[in-house]
Parts: sequence; C-alpha cells; structure tokens
Amino acid sequence: MSRPSRCAIPLPRRFRPDDILAFHRRDPQEVAERVAGDRLDKGIVWNGVPARLTLRFQPRIVEAELAVDGGPGAADDAALERLARRMLGLDQDIEGFERKFSRHPQLAVLIERKRGLRVPVAATPFEALTWAVTGQQVSVKAAVAARRKLVAAAGARHSSGLCCYPDAGRVAALDEATLRLAGYSSAKVATLRAVARQVMDRSLPLDDWLDDLPAGLARERLLAVRGIGPWTVDYTLLRGFGWLDGSLHGDVAVRRGLQSLLAAPDKVGEAQARDWLSAFSPWRALVAAHLWASQGSADA
Repeated sequence: MSRPSRCAIPLPRRFRPDDILAFHRRDPQEVAERVAGDRLDKGIVWNGVPARLTLRFQPRIVEAELAVDGGPGAADDAALERLARRMLGLDQDIEGFERKFSRHPQLAVLIERKRGLRVPVAATPFEALTWAVTGQQVSVKAAVAARRKLVAAAGARHSSGLCCYPDAGRVAALDEATLRLAGYSSAKVATLRAVARQVMDRSLPLDDWLDDLPAGLARERLLAVRGIGPWTVDYTLLRGFGWLDGSLHGDVAVRRGLQSLLAAPDKVGEAQARDWLSAFSPWRALVAAHLWASQGSADA
C-alpha cells in the first residue's frame, strides 16, 4: 500500500457532522461504508484502484485520509482535500440561503430546526448517478439492498476488507443476469449499463464536470439516456456535484413534506410543488433537503 494521503479541513461553526454520518449509515450491513462514533470509513475506487476513505470529525475540524492499495492509484493531499470538501458540502452557499429565507413564512421554521444543513455528496458523480437509477420508484430499503448486491457483484475490495463502490468500468463488465440477480429490473439494467459505457467513452464526462458543472449540458446529456428522467437528473446533480438548484418536485418525499409544511388537506401534486419551489432558485434542491430532514429522512 502506498503512503496514505492526509489533510485536515476547518469546518464552519454550524457544521452538522451527524447529517453526513447518517447519509453513509443507510446500509445496516456496512458493506461499503462503516460509521463508528465520529468516524466514517468508505470504500471507493480511486483511479481504478481500491481505496479506503476515512473522515474523522472533531470540533471545528475534519481529518481526512485516503489509503490506496498499491502505488499507481496514489492520491495527492490536494486531490483528497477537494474530494472531502465536495462530499461534505463545504462549498455550498448555505449562508446565503439562510440569510435570504430565515424569515420566510414557511421556510423559517425548517431553517431554524436544521440551521447549517448541507447536502452530503457522493464520492463520485458516477456513484450518485447509479444510486439515483437504483432508487427510481422503489423504497429506500429496496434501493439499499440492490446497491449492496451491486457493490458485492462488482468485486472491488480494499485490503482493509472494506468493499468499494464500483467505477464505470466495473459496472460495465457486469452482465445482465448478474444485475438482475442483484434486484435490478430489465429497464434499470439497460440504463446502468448504458451510463457506464457512456462514462467510459466520455460521452458522459462526469468527472470533467466536477470543476465547473455545465448544468444545462449535463441535463441534456443525461436526459438523452433511455431510462433517465428529470428526477434522476436533478438528484444526480445534487448528490454528485452538490448543485443546489435542481427542482425535485417529482420526489414523493418532497411533496409529502411540502403538504405537511403548508398544512394542505390534499396531497401536493408535481405542478404545485414545482411552482412553489421555483421561488427559491438557486436553492431549490436545498429546500428539498430541508423537506426531507423535516421527516427525519437522511435521503430520499
């Protein structure tokens, strides 16, 4: 194993580490993520090589470490810091959102309950995209089970024993029968394999978009993939890039939270949710995250 990369990052005064840890605690079997106290260990694939990312939260600081198996995939400390900052949402404009809406007639109560709320981001945009596809029209519990089987089928494992969420090459190598046994429908299998191939041939250059997300182009490219609709796109841009302006009006939990917030006697439809969220651009997805949190959910 190469020398682990390490860095220490100051945290804002109102940073909420429990939100980050809860997001990575979704799988009780802890196949690819393990949370113990204030520490997260997560298996990822770094430049094609299994790696273990560790985040240790302390008062006002997080210590990050990336241990990559072998030499070729070694990361530098600056790359690790960029990864950790993105995953923790440290560059999200939370302060601007709270300044503008802390006295809003409906949002004020949500903001006060979860002041400093940030959106946890996946280690890679590809992980976020495949998680979004996995979660289409199924419960979180079912999606977590399918994700666990996908990770196991891909077979990437760090020397520490932690399984690693697969990269595009490993997902593309899985045949239809294996993915079906993991719990994916035929339609989702086709979508997963299509996005994996397009990431590999760079027609979906997800990693290239990390430094400066071209949201319009990204939406266009993603919507062109069969099986990907507006919800999947907006969720991917949120969880993969920390983009806070996606309109998640199609999300059932968002609409349920909005019904409760507005004390509406009837279920809130997509059109009503879209119109209500439009007033909060460029933070529409952050509002969705507050609506999730109001229901005690770490994820949709």
